[in-house]
Amino acid sequence: MNKKQKKTLARIILSSILLIIFNFLTLNKYIQLILLLIPYFIIGFDILKKAVLGIFHGEIFDENFLMSVATIGAIILGEYTEGVAVMLFYQIGELFQSCAVGKSRKNITALMDIKPDYANIEKDGKLIQIDPEEIKIGSVIVVRPGEKIPIDGIIQKGSSSIDASALTGESIPKEVSEGDNVISGCINISGLLYVQTSKEFEESTVAKILDLVENSSMKKSKSENFITKFSKYYTPSVCGAALALAVIPPIINIFIGGEPLWTQWIIRALIFLVISCPCALVISIPLSFFGGIGSASARGILVKGSNYLEALAHTKYIVCDKTGTLTKGVFEVTQIKPAKGISKEKLLETAAYAENYSNHPISKSLKKAYAKEIDSSRITNIEEISGHGVKTIIDGNSVIAGNIKLMRREEISYKDSDISKPGTEIHIAINNEYAGFILISDIIKDNTKKAVENLKQLGVKEIVMLTGDNKKSADFIANEIGIDTVKSELLPADKVEEVEKLLNQKTSKDKLAFVGDGINDAPVLSRADLGIAMGALGSDAAIEAADIVLMDDDPMKIATAIKISGKTLKIVRQNIIFSLTVKFICLAFGALGFVNMWLAIFADVGVMVIAVLNAARALIYKE
Repeated sequence: MNKKQKKTLARIILSSILLIIFNFLTLNKYIQLILLLIPYFIIGFDILKKAVLGIFHGEIFDENFLMSVATIGAIILGEYTEGVAVMLFYQIGELFQSCAVGKSRKNITALMDIKPDYANIEKDGKLIQIDPEEIKIGSVIVVRPGEKIPIDGIIQKGSSSIDASALTGESIPKEVSEGDNVISGCINISGLLYVQTSKEFEESTVAKILDLVENSSMKKSKSENFITKFSKYYTPSVCGAALALAVIPPIINIFIGGEPLWTQWIIRALIFLVISCPCALVISIPLSFFGGIGSASARGILVKGSNYLEALAHTKYIVCDKTGTLTKGVFEVTQIKPAKGISKEKLLETAAYAENYSNHPISKSLKKAYAKEIDSSRITNIEEISGHGVKTIIDGNSVIAGNIKLMRREEISYKDSDISKPGTEIHIAINNEYAGFILISDIIKDNTKKAVENLKQLGVKEIVMLTGDNKKSADFIANEIGIDTVKSELLPADKVEEVEKLLNQKTSKDKLAFVGDGINDAPVLSRADLGIAMGALGSDAAIEAADIVLMDDDPMKIATAIKISGKTLKIVRQNIIFSLTVKFICLAFGALGFVNMWLAIFADVGVMVIAVLNAARALIYKE
């Protein structure tokens, strides 16, 4: 409990003791009133204050107003004990709600702890701690064992194990050494690291994530919007109904010649007001979504808003990029097939030089297979052709390297590829003469097949794979992991077109999610109903374009996110149905005089406590 909650608990205990003592004393009713007003103001002064401020600010019809009117009315009518009890039990319910929210915040707070307090700069052989926001790009910072990495960068010196569990939910440390990229928010476990910063703090991974989490509550789900609109009309309506209940029946009695029974009908109206308080819905629904987002964040799944968490439960179509999403994106040269008159070594050297300036995983695998230092002065006039490959000049010779589409575009005569394994083909032409091809194969992630099975069990109707790879390689991967539909040899613009087709085919209720690695998939992530960035640590494009960010590259997290979403929505529906059913039944019986003030307290506070406790279950998720 925090300080405020402890104070509220102390007030509840003190008021309860005083209420019990004063209620059992046999005293003059005026003395008893004065005595009972002591626990009433101890427990209710903040509610009364909020009600008065609400009236002055034009926000009259809220739960504070309802509680104040109901309790003051009960006391005026001589129901002293009941008036104090209503306020007391209402505060007990508020304390339950506050504790539940506090528990929900722990997961979010744990995530917020990734924010570094300082960065170390070495000056004259000594380490000086400065604010990370003052560090400029290209500065060298020192990260000692046990410290958080404050800013994204590249290790210049040292090696260590880093703990990324606060970001990814995975507890297994990762080994890093000179030349490796590291991101802010991770903890350096063992060695001393010298890191050259590649971003300013405001643009680093940790800053992006914190901004994402802090603003997640701004985007409300349909359920929350419904409750907001419902409360806007519901509260004034029940206040009007309570007023009518207090006035109309006595007037009718007068007209028909009977006793008006003002006290009886005013008490019924006050009971009606106590029952009508919409706290259970107003508090428990946002709390359920807050708990669901907190539960997801603890597992390395960042959800930008409760509207996206809600949409997950309705996801029936999942479209996946292949490289880095379903496969590891770790490419290896598995076959080199030169044309006549060219050696394997020459073909590999030409391909490595042609792809030298590209950071694509395929290009990196070519350079890794070549394993020699590349002399950049030999390369001139580089032209990258999106979705096809590159054209360049090496040692004065015109070189074209890319897929079959590029060969066709440049009208290069080639023979059908003699491919023995599935993979991505890099075809090379030198001086407009076909020189052969190199096959590069990707590796399927360990959990991909199981993830696809889990998604189908969760009711996903169709899983589609989109890739720029050749048909043979794409079909092989799709068959291995159980993909329903595969579209191959696509350009980046083609992926958007394929997603558009699926969006037009599905019903408005069903949602389509696109899952990509977050580097080249920003347009498709934005176009889908739900954009999920996979393995997006350090990727600005992913964090900005996606609605949900998976902080590691495990495809099983997609199923986990859907399960958390389904559980959260189930809890939300339970609370809505339970709260409204009990409310309307008790309102009807209250108006007819079958409910006393104690049952009214249960209909308000009791229902709120039950709904809040149920909402707190959204925090708990077990595989």
